[in-house]
Amino acid sequence: MIKIEHSIFALPFAYMGLFLAADGWPGVKPFLLLTIAMIAVRSFAMAFNRLVDINIDSENPRTRTRPLVTGELSSVFTLFFILICGVIFVVACKNMNELCYKLSYFALAWSAFYSITKRFTKLCHFVLGSVLGLAPLAGWLCVDPHFTLPAVLFFTGVLFWVAGFDILYATQDRKFDRGRGLFSIPACLGLQSSLTISTFCHVNTVIFFLLAGLSAGLGWIYFTTTAIVGGIMIFEHQVISAEDMSRVNMAFFSLNGVISVVLFIGTLLDILC
Repeated sequence: MIKIEHSIFALPFAYMGLFLAADGWPGVKPFLLLTIAMIAVRSFAMAFNRLVDINIDSENPRTRTRPLVTGELSSVFTLFFILICGVIFVVACKNMNELCYKLSYFALAWSAFYSITKRFTKLCHFVLGSVLGLAPLAGWLCVDPHFTLPAVLFFTGVLFWVAGFDILYATQDRKFDRGRGLFSIPACLGLQSSLTISTFCHVNTVIFFLLAGLSAGLGWIYFTTTAIVGGIMIFEHQVISAEDMSRVNMAFFSLNGVISVVLFIGTLLDILC
């Protein structure tokens, strides 16, 4: 039910915010608290999504084997799991600082809200992007409880990055979503328009990552890494097309997992050097 490997999308950005705000190693306590909080909120969000989508998942051929659908896990167990993850997240935030504690309830509510957005808006991809975009902001606030320009710019960059690759991922379900009355950009606007919008999102991603690096005072290592990330995104959009979407899963997971890790490593090296 919980795809731990999907944490590779958000966790490196949370660590980026943490190390940037601390201007180096933040200490054991903030690092552990942030890690626990990120795992907890990610598990909360994915379990909530699986629970509220159980009827939809049971009808979609791509998702019929999910544990809640097959009965391997019960709804009662999942609800209990969601509550436990929520409590762990709030407690971790409480031990960071007062601002993180106050925002923890909003973060839980917003991550849950995403799961219902595809029922009424095709902008659901951007809502998901804003959920994962909280990662660098959360990392920053963990050690510096103030909203700063670099943190907000990284938030925006991640928002566009996630929205862009989620649109690509949603192309797999465009026919099902359209028939089920669900909203997504592929279902509402078609394949070619979806690819164009995804490309637009990833152009914005690179722009905001560059602006974030400038505002944070980062150097050549970070900007070289950002250029590499831009190259990966270009390749991502070359391996798929309206005529051939067979490699969409590779573009979704493999390439985007590399992007988050590479950018974190580049940021960390820049800070330390």
